[in-house]
Amino acid sequence: MELSPKKILLHTGLFLLTFVTTTLAGAEWVYSKSIFMEGYSWADFVSGMPYSVPFLLILTVHEFGHYFTAVHYKVRTTLPYYIPLPPFSLMFGTLGALIRLKSRVPTKQQTFDIGIAGPLAGFVVAFIILWYGFATLPPPDYVFQFHPDYAKYGADYASYVYLPEHMPEGTVDVIIGKNLLFLFFEKFVADPSRVPNAHELIHYPYLFAGFLALVFTSINLLPIGQLDGGHVLYGLLGYKGHKIVASVVFILFVFYAGLGFVQFLGPQADELWVTGLYLLFLFSALTGVSSSALDALMYAMIVFAAQFILQWLIPGIHGYSGWMLFAFLIGRFLRVHHPPSEIEAPLSTGRKILGWIALLVFILCFAPAPIELIAPTPPAP
Repeated sequence: MELSPKKILLHTGLFLLTFVTTTLAGAEWVYSKSIFMEGYSWADFVSGMPYSVPFLLILTVHEFGHYFTAVHYKVRTTLPYYIPLPPFSLMFGTLGALIRLKSRVPTKQQTFDIGIAGPLAGFVVAFIILWYGFATLPPPDYVFQFHPDYAKYGADYASYVYLPEHMPEGTVDVIIGKNLLFLFFEKFVADPSRVPNAHELIHYPYLFAGFLALVFTSINLLPIGQLDGGHVLYGLLGYKGHKIVASVVFILFVFYAGLGFVQFLGPQADELWVTGLYLLFLFSALTGVSSSALDALMYAMIVFAAQFILQWLIPGIHGYSGWMLFAFLIGRFLRVHHPPSEIEAPLSTGRKILGWIALLVFILCFAPAPIELIAPTPPAP
């Protein structure tokens, strides 16, 4: 597949720019060294590489898994487009990377192979990086270099420092969620005395980069539409089976994402206009399930009613509103159903096994609440 110098320059430029933004992000997340601070140095920039290099390595292997498989089948495709993010506070430096297929994939088997190659290849690299990260954890007092004030509490610092009265005004507490793979590494690979607290994981660049890469992998492996997981599900179940399962999974995803976003009851109940905007979100996202506006409205009202009842039965229950943006983008732009291929021959037994392994990888990588940002409010005197 021929590539013009202009296109190679574009993709290389995007990669280099993304390397810069992720390195800047790594220095800020791990060491709180922002490029906007006075005295920012080359050494500060380099300190972000233990985050940016493994993160981009996993994303690159993922995308080139797709790319080389598409080239193998003579499907016209682009090189990966890396998506840099400005080095602002609380940014990860990138929104990931993607390739664009420029010709139709004729068979279900080829669609399956192209879809599954990326996440499985990236997962293998992420697994190796995380194994290394957990096997070489620094001693517990490592975290004191970032928070010298924690040292006065010793090994039991976590019992004190995260209480609102101990946190400086204006700070943001970053809590990293857990997935099943992290629980495995903590139990069977890491020294239990060195496992980082969820509030401090951002200071462990290999773990933080690996975790974010797993979040990207889990999003890609959602068994919906033309995401990688959607291609896998389509290969396993065919057009009709995919349509049913993907619709159910997407509705549950929207339900969980929005659960608790609007408070319906009690003194903290939101105003009516907030509820109206939320209903508009539900309708907009769920148009991805059906081209009929009436059907989408029906699904939206069912989800809304179910959330209302659950909040009434279990006050305080909530999902993870961070997934709402992805639910909207999938529903409005990527869509939920997978278009049929020209040739829908059944997959081989080996491919079916790989397909179920890929869905297992999704379960291992998925964190219900990946990142929570909390600005503590000190108690009133």
